[in-house]
Amino acid sequence: MDCIFCKITSGVIPTNFVAESEHAVAFKDISPRQPVHILVVPRKHFSDIAELTDSDDNLLLELMKLARKVAAENTDGSFRLSFNTGSSAGQTVFHVHAHVTAKGAKA
Repeated sequence: MDCIFCKITSGVIPTNFVAESEHAVAFKDISPRQPVHILVVPRKHFSDIAELTDSDDNLLLELMKLARKVAAENTDGSFRLSFNTGSSAGQTVFHVHAHVTAKGAKA
């Protein structure tokens, strides 16, 4: 598969994970837009949040819980959680991923 996030989650492309669960991983964005910018990505490929939501409730919940854990461990308590769906919404990698962003990092 030519998906960069599939290569990252499977270990083909080495990455330092900030956090991980059985079915998802979190790592720092290579082009951060905020002082904290971490991506939370399921290991299984889904093109976007709409496809994941229609396909796997348990994985969706696990992804959200990992995002919350990442935010608790890396931000000052204020954070944004966002998903881009489709190219006109800004999605550039078509493997569902959440952006955890914040201006304030945990002290």
